[in-house]
Amino acid sequence: MNGKVLIMMLLAAGGINLWASAPKGAITPEMMSEIRSAYEGSSADKAIHNAIANNGIDELAVNAANKNGFDTNFSHRVKSKGITNQRSSGRCWLFTGLNVLRAQMMSQHNLPKLELSQNYNFFWDQLEKANLFLQGVIDTSDRPTDDKTVDWLFANPLSDGGQYTGISENIMKYGVVPVEVMVDTYSAANTSKMRNLISLRLKEDGLELRDMIAGGAKKGDVEKRKVAMLGEVYRMLVLNLGEPPAEFTWTRKDESGKIIDTRTYTPQSFYAEYAGNDLKNDYVMLMNDPTREYCKVYEIDYDRHNYDGKNWTYVNLPIEEIKEMAIASIKDSTMMYFSCDVGKFIDRERGLLDVDNFDYESLFGVKFGMDKRQRILTHSSASSHAMTLMAVDLDENGKPRKWMVENSWGPGANDGHLIMTDDWFNEYMFRLVVNKKYVPENVLALLKQKPIMLPAWDPMFSEEQ
Repeated sequence: MNGKVLIMMLLAAGGINLWASAPKGAITPEMMSEIRSAYEGSSADKAIHNAIANNGIDELAVNAANKNGFDTNFSHRVKSKGITNQRSSGRCWLFTGLNVLRAQMMSQHNLPKLELSQNYNFFWDQLEKANLFLQGVIDTSDRPTDDKTVDWLFANPLSDGGQYTGISENIMKYGVVPVEVMVDTYSAANTSKMRNLISLRLKEDGLELRDMIAGGAKKGDVEKRKVAMLGEVYRMLVLNLGEPPAEFTWTRKDESGKIIDTRTYTPQSFYAEYAGNDLKNDYVMLMNDPTREYCKVYEIDYDRHNYDGKNWTYVNLPIEEIKEMAIASIKDSTMMYFSCDVGKFIDRERGLLDVDNFDYESLFGVKFGMDKRQRILTHSSASSHAMTLMAVDLDENGKPRKWMVENSWGPGANDGHLIMTDDWFNEYMFRLVVNKKYVPENVLALLKQKPIMLPAWDPMFSEEQ
């Protein structure tokens, strides 16, 4: 006889009661009876079960009425310069930053075509992050392994995700090159295996450094060993991504294809000539985080890409104030680095982000009522993806109806762009980086505050991918 059947028969007969000693708060027979009553098993319930059992939830929850009247026109739009594709990588932050610069460079220098090499800057990003981890291990070597910062470091030795400071520090240090100078390799477009192997090596290296220091090794010997470890990382990166050029020759052409000039550049000189922005000092990083006090400056520990770089440091502001700066930038034909929780209520077929896209409440008969603050506190929402904010549609009173971003997922709906309703923007927009010339004086004055330091494991650390 089946053991499960025997147990059920004994329970029914009162021979044994496996639930008799259950602690308070456990599910009891009485509680189970009440729980089961929530499902009536009506014809409607059975029909919904049959539908969900054979279809995806999103397909069934589509709000059909919301598909009517989908408007793709915008009152103010910065011209897009072509859609890029990050493929199976977490480099959205890098694509976004380079796309913002590309649009500026093409406009200022009348370049008919230009794409900047994501692979070039990604190479240096991975090397810098490896050093950030190893030096972080050295700096915390006097702490036990179960210290929260030490534990966090070993859990996060390397990633391909990031945020704006990864752009600003990287480009100001290493410059940029056109995409044809250092094209994507398979590992650049499919980063997971390379990242996992380098991470595994880094964790082993981190343990070795801790053992060296615990054994009384001299600082010079520890530093020398760290450099050798970074040499191994460098070799692995070259084998996967190729070696970054120290200089290159590039031919500039006009719209007809006529050669204007052919010159030799370093990555730094190319950036200085065709862009030259002070990415560290001319921009303000903004956040809308309703879990914390507004008009305060916050800094997140270890939320940077370079050891000698700056942590993600932002001014926390109400969403309406952030919108005003975004609108001013778009009206002046200037794109922005923007990030949000892109996976929420996204209709990929139409390229539309709208809180009314799916009606989960009607499908399940359950209310989903958390606001933005509650979603952040419960780890239900955070910044997950960076894109290039480049359009807004304003009504007759100058209020936004919808927004548009240039995405890095390749061709798709709206020619690779995503449209966001203003209601969606309110709920799922998190970060924006704006040139200081679009920032009011009262907000700039806030930057004089000493930032409030947040730990590396804070929900707002969330990397864009």
